[in-house]
Amino acid sequence: MKKRVKVVAAIIENEQNEILCALRSPSMSIPNMWEFPGGKVEKNEDIHSALVREIEEELDCKIKTAALFHDNTHEYETFIINLLSIKCKIVEGTPTASEHSKLIWLKRENLDSLKWAPADIPAVEQLIRGK
Repeated sequence: MKKRVKVVAAIIENEQNEILCALRSPSMSIPNMWEFPGGKVEKNEDIHSALVREIEEELDCKIKTAALFHDNTHEYETFIINLLSIKCKIVEGTPTASEHSKLIWLKRENLDSLKWAPADIPAVEQLIRGK
């Protein structure tokens, strides 16, 4: 049976209505694909505090979470991911790539120019449609 992981992802929008996109490094699983930054939810942790913790660890900035934007379950070859995308705003600091190869800000209509990790695609499509 495949391992199931629960993962939270931050959809961070700035004042220019651009969304933060993170490129997975070559050493990560699903390498060199774009994703919304975030990470695994620990046992007994709620999704909002998990995302605040992950963004602080990965991007060295503080966020304020809003509502759950998208809930997607995707089956990869070796595991099943339940990806919960949450809209956020940065309240302190500037995102800095520590685990990712690169961070960029993109307008919604340009999000489909990137090669996204399969689990992130439904949320990307929903953002482009502006829902």
